[in-house]
Amino acid sequence: MLALLPTGRPEALVERAELPPPEPALDEALVAVEAFSINRGETFLLERPRPGWMPGKDVAGRVVEAAADGSGPEAGARVVGHPPHSGWAQLAAVRTDALTTLPEGVATEQAAALPLAGLTALRLLRAAPSPAGRRMLVTEASGGVGHFVTELAVAAGADVTVQSRSPERLLKLGATAAIEDTRDAVGPFDIVLEAVGGDALAAAIRVIRPGGHLVWFGQASRTPARLDFFDYFSQSGATIRHFHYLDAPSPPRGDLATLVRLVERGALHPEIGLLADWAKTASALADLRDRRLRGNAVLTIKETIR
Repeated sequence: MLALLPTGRPEALVERAELPPPEPALDEALVAVEAFSINRGETFLLERPRPGWMPGKDVAGRVVEAAADGSGPEAGARVVGHPPHSGWAQLAAVRTDALTTLPEGVATEQAAALPLAGLTALRLLRAAPSPAGRRMLVTEASGGVGHFVTELAVAAGADVTVQSRSPERLLKLGATAAIEDTRDAVGPFDIVLEAVGGDALAAAIRVIRPGGHLVWFGQASRTPARLDFFDYFSQSGATIRHFHYLDAPSPPRGDLATLVRLVERGALHPEIGLLADWAKTASALADLRDRRLRGNAVLTIKETIR
C-alpha cells in the first residue's frame, strides 16, 4: 500500500512510500481510507518526527476487514475513525472504540474533518460550565476547533466573542463579536477558552469575571504561557484549568457518533478550507503551518490499493 511518511525536511514534511499493509489487532478494523484531515498540531510533530512514527489521526472510508473480536462495524460499512497515528495511508488499522459508522447523509469528506477538532470542541465545552446564557470568549478561533466550539456554544445559548483575524464565518455562525487580539477583549466573561498561550493567557485571565472559568487547551503561538500570580489573584474565585481532549473518561466512539448525528441533522457544519488529492498533502501542510488555511484541510485518496 501507499502511505505518507515523515521526511524531516521543512520544505516537504511528508512523502509517499510503498509499505506493507498494517496487521490489525483483535479489536481493530482495517479501513480503506478515502479521505483524511490534517491538523496543525501534526505539522509540529512532523518537524521533529519520532523514529517509526507515521502521521494521521482523522480518517474516513470503508471497512475492508472487520475486527477479529467481533466488535465494531462489519466489512463494507462506511466509517469515520480516530486512530492515534498512521492514518495517512491507503489502509489504516483503527480500534473499534475509536470508530463509528456513517449514514448516507454525511459525506466522507465531511466526516474526515470531524475527529480531532470535533472531539476537542465537544469535550472542551463539557469541561467548562454550561454555556447557556453566559458570555464566552474563544481565542484562536480560526481553525477547526474554534469553528466547532463557536457553533456548538451558540446553539447552547452562549453569547460568544471570538478572537480571529478572519471572523466573518464565525459571525455567520452566531458569534456576537470578534477581536483580533486577546488584549482587545472587553470583559467580564463567564467562560474563557484559551488556545494561544504566550501573553494571551494573562490577557484572558484579566477579563474573567470573579468566579468565572478559564480552560487553557493549547499553545498555537508556540510561545510558553506565562502566568503572574497577581493577575490570577485579582480574579477572586476564578477557576483556571488545563484541558486535553484525550483526558475524557470514555473512548472516542460515542462522541464521534454524536458529532456525526449533529452533522446529519444540520446542527453542525464542518468547514473544509481545502479539499484536494492527497498528492497535495505536503503543500497543504505548509499552508496550514503558515496560517494560509482556515478551517479544516481534507485530502482524498482515489488510487486502487495494490
